[in-house]
This record gives sequence, structure tokens and C-alpha cells, in this order.
Amino acid sequence: MSESPPRTPTDWSGERMQRRIARRYRAERRFRLLGLAAIALSAAFLLVLLGSMLTRGVGGFTETRIALPLDLGAARLAVDPARLKGRDADRALAGAGLEDAVDAAANAAWPRLGGAALLSDGAWLRVRDAVKADPTLLLRRTTLDVPAASAIDIAYKGDGTPEAEATVRALGGQLSRGFNRDFLTAADSTDPTRVGIWGALKGSLMTTFVTIALAFPVSVLAALYLEEYALRNRWTGLIEVSINNLAAVPSIIFGLLGLAVFLGTFGLPRSAAIVGGLTLALMTMPVIVIAGRNAIRAVPPSIRDAALGIGASPVQVVFHHVLPLALPGILTGTIIGVARALGETAPLLLIGMRAFIAAPPDRLTDPATVLPVQVFLWSDEVNRGFVEKTSAAIVVLLVLLLAMNGIAIYLRNRFETRW
Repeated sequence: MSESPPRTPTDWSGERMQRRIARRYRAERRFRLLGLAAIALSAAFLLVLLGSMLTRGVGGFTETRIALPLDLGAARLAVDPARLKGRDADRALAGAGLEDAVDAAANAAWPRLGGAALLSDGAWLRVRDAVKADPTLLLRRTTLDVPAASAIDIAYKGDGTPEAEATVRALGGQLSRGFNRDFLTAADSTDPTRVGIWGALKGSLMTTFVTIALAFPVSVLAALYLEEYALRNRWTGLIEVSINNLAAVPSIIFGLLGLAVFLGTFGLPRSAAIVGGLTLALMTMPVIVIAGRNAIRAVPPSIRDAALGIGASPVQVVFHHVLPLALPGILTGTIIGVARALGETAPLLLIGMRAFIAAPPDRLTDPATVLPVQVFLWSDEVNRGFVEKTSAAIVVLLVLLLAMNGIAIYLRNRFETRW
């Protein structure tokens, strides 16, 4: 048996070895620079998106107001003061001809500039609220700031037509700018000066509630069964592969499934939040199951062995020890999955949640829409006044998504256990 020749020690100071070392260092520096460039590129795209949305969206949170001189005493509105304190106040003022009185006041104040055409369709509603707060306005002269028409609003913000900008110059100091509270409290409308996101936001919250109420318990129980009780055979493997594939299925497929099952088979109401929530729950379940299984698998086997060693039953091991320790990871995956569902549009379009909804929903079966669909609908409007409203709605949606991701990060850092 021949002996192998003695191994020559590596000459690290040689020219050939030094070139190899320098080549490795250059490769490492290139890798780090490429990683840094990838992060910088992603951050640049995010900043461009946020900057563009914020620049355009700021105008959506403000409105142009016009100082309207009113003499409701001269209009002689037939309103019983006792009715202004009850729930019938809105109907009493509308039936008394308040809208006509506001239009007449505008026509008298600016006869050559367009009169009532300078006001938003909802200007009389602002007067109505002022009268409800102070009924003495029905007896005296006053001047109220009411929303201007969309063309005047755009021109006052610096991007209007020549005719509208000339009108703005003629009105001069009678115009002002203020916070548009109706954008946060109103529902959809055909007039861009009256639109709001509350209806869509309420629909999103109701849809998300249904999604969490169904997807979370079902997915957690499925993850627990697959990790703690299921036998390792081909059927279990088939189920696992199917769940992993479902997590990658395009969301529009789940929309078709919801359309066929919930609307076609069960006959649930179209455009309802409960149908949207059920459809999004189907889409979110695979994500939560995968996140839940990873979190349960991360619990050390010694925890289970110790619990069994002191006499705990298998069910007690799971629900008293494994599940509480895995819950932070499960909650993080759940919130990320629900945040993704909150931003989905395609499956909800298929189940009819793109209808014009002028009133916020009160029940899960009422017609509703959601924020992403509302953004989609407004982006398709030809009126230029909807451009900034669309950007403002996107800002609200981004804030909502960032808040949900922030909650996920907080839960992970607050309850995460390192083994």
C-alpha cells in the first residue's frame, strides 16, 4: 500500500493566491453593492409613489369655499322651529324650499358670474346644518362659507380652465380654502365636491371583519391538525401541496369561486359585505395556514415532551403550551394576509361590489363597496375633480395598510419568543 505524498502548505503570500483573494473580495464588494442598489431602487420607487400620491392627494382633503350672503328672513321659509330640534329637521328644511332659497341667494349675489352654478350641489346641505345649529339664521341676514363648484375648486387650486380662473379672479377675497370634512364622513356621489370615503371605508371594515371571523379560526385549527395530529402519508402530502398551491392562485379565481358558490348556489345578496368577506376568507385561508404551520413547527419539541412528562393530555399540550407560544407568529401571518385581502380589487369586482353606493351600509347584507374598488371607480371618472379625490383615497388606503403592517410588527416584537 503506497503512502500519499506529504501535502504542501498553502502559500498565502504568493502572487497567484493573492490574486485569488483579491478576486474574492471584489466579488463580495460587488454583491454588497448590488444588494444596496436593490434596496435603493425599491426605496426610490416607494418614495416616488408616496410623493406622487401625497402631492396630488393633499388637494382632496381640502375644499374651496365661497362666502354666500344669505337673507333667509326675506325668503320666508315655512319652517316650524319645533321641528328643527328633532330627527325630522332635515326633512322639514328640505320641504320648506331651503335649496331653492340658497340658489336664489347665489343668483342675486353673482348674477354675471353664473349665480347658483358657482356653488357645489351640496352647498345647501352646509346651510341646512348651520340652520340646525342656529335656528335664528332663519330670521336674519348672514354670510356662510359654502363649498364651491368643482370647476371653481380646481381653478382656485391653480389648474382650472381659463374661464374658471377668470371667475376666481373676479370673486377675489370671497373665496377661501378649508379642510374638507365631508371627504372623511360622506359616501360616494356623482359630484366630486360631495364625494367621501366613509361609505367605502365602512364597507372595507365590515368585509375585513367577516374575513377574519371566518378565516382565522378555520385556518388555525387546520394548521394545528396538520402539524400535531395528521398522519404522514400521501393524503396528508397531497393536502399540504394543495394548500401551498392555493396560496399562489390569482385572486380573480377566488372571485369566480365566490360568484359561483355564494351568489349562484347559496343566493346571498349581491354587492354585500358578507359575500366579499367570505370570498376574501377563501383567499386568505391558505396564507394563514402556511404561516400557522411554520409558527407551530417552530415550537421546540422539548416543550411538548415536558408537558407530557408532567401528565398533560395531548389536547392540553396543544392548547395550553404549543398554541400560546405559536400565537405571535400566527397573528403576524394573519394580519399580513388580511392586509393583502384589504387591498384586493379583482375578486370583489366579480361579485358586484363595484356598484354606485350612495349610503354607507348598516348591515352585512346591505349593498356595499370597499376602498380599492372605490379608487378604481373614481379613477375611471372623466371629471377632473375626481383626480385628486382618487389620490386622497389612495393615501387613506396606504395609511390603513401601513397601520395593519405596523400592528403585525408590534405583535411580533412584543410576544416573539427566541429559543
